[in-house]
Amino acid sequence: AASPPRPVSIEELVETAKGVTNMALAHEIVVNGDFQIKPAELPEHSLEKKVRDIVHKAFWDCLEAQLKEDPPTYDHAIKLLGEIKENLLSFLLPGHTRLRSQITEVLDLDLIKQEAENGALDISKLVEFVIGMMGALCAPARDEEIKKLKDIHEIVPLFRAIFSVLDLMKMDMANFAVSSIRPKLMQQSAEYERKKFQEFLEKQPNSLDFVTRWLQEAADDLAKLRCKMLPPHCSEDGATGGASALCSTAVQNQAYLKLLKWDHVNRPFPETLLMDQTRFQEIQLELEQLLLTGTVLLVTFSAAGSVLVDMPGFAEKIKTVVKVLLAGMHLPSFNLQESLATIGEKVCAEVNSCLSQHGFTPFSAERETGLKGQIQAVANPDNTICKLIDSRIQKFLENYLASSHQKSLPAVPGGLGPIQRELEEIAVKYVRLVNYNKMVFSPYYDAILGKILTKE
Repeated sequence: AASPPRPVSIEELVETAKGVTNMALAHEIVVNGDFQIKPAELPEHSLEKKVRDIVHKAFWDCLEAQLKEDPPTYDHAIKLLGEIKENLLSFLLPGHTRLRSQITEVLDLDLIKQEAENGALDISKLVEFVIGMMGALCAPARDEEIKKLKDIHEIVPLFRAIFSVLDLMKMDMANFAVSSIRPKLMQQSAEYERKKFQEFLEKQPNSLDFVTRWLQEAADDLAKLRCKMLPPHCSEDGATGGASALCSTAVQNQAYLKLLKWDHVNRPFPETLLMDQTRFQEIQLELEQLLLTGTVLLVTFSAAGSVLVDMPGFAEKIKTVVKVLLAGMHLPSFNLQESLATIGEKVCAEVNSCLSQHGFTPFSAERETGLKGQIQAVANPDNTICKLIDSRIQKFLENYLASSHQKSLPAVPGGLGPIQRELEEIAVKYVRLVNYNKMVFSPYYDAILGKILTKE
């Protein structure tokens, strides 16, 4: 029996939560090649947004009122110039000595205050310098925003626009830093995640229960499969021998394949993979849509014969039609039968159009009805063609996983040619995710499988 968890203090929980948060961020940066820091957007009608908008409006109204005084008061404007100065300095690298000197010299706040007190401050000239410096320091993607700043002639709107562009530049700088550290982070993150997970595990000793169950089920599946493949005259000893020959890698691969058919609503996800549950779920949904697309294509090509197979662009047209009409297939309101009926109509129209363009006889009404019926039958979970395509997709992913460390990748099984590109894109994403998780948690999996396979 597992030992009961020991009492944990609030401080320990907070520290653990911080560690898990940092681990999740490092994991996201490494696993997601498209990871980018984005601006926080408050919901349109939220209280936070209303309060923020009121405070901002009050600030800018106060600045405008000060500048309209006679003579103008520059207290707010000088504070803003100080903030702009700090922002510009933060973008500089250690070697930017000349630019640092320029910014410090031109945006000398003590001198600016003296000029303001003596009525000699030319704020337009300072703002012009700021825009020029922003143009020199920003990423090429921000050139258009800098150009727009030069067309604003009123001081208050111009200040607002400058701060808006500075925020974008800060994000660019942060994203540049993320891309720079990714290679180094990749080397260290597996060890870092393992360490943080171990700290969490020490405070919650039962935190590998679902992982154990997941790996046990995978081992049982493989054992049953191997027993089925043994010759009928094999003795019980022979069957047991087949089961005990399971290796850790094969069981882990089988376990990861099970995640592609996971019941996310009713089954807890393995603890080590919680940070990637959404990713595995997205891959699962993509595969479900691709399964229907591949089945519709195979049914269509079977009905039309070999005529349409080699026609350029035809398969892409059908894929586009199916993708659009199945876009919401995982929403509760989605009606698969209705969508497949519409897909049948569209596919028949595309088939007849393509046949006519290339001088072939279009489908008769009877053949159209037959094709539409076959497409609608795809909704049946026991549909033979659908099950065949599904088994071939799963086999391809299994082979891809097994050969992921080899130079030659597995061939795509027959019937999957029209969806080969999409399937390979999903396979690359899936295998990258699996291999990284194996790298992080292999010591835990090996320890658990050592007990499971010894027992088997």
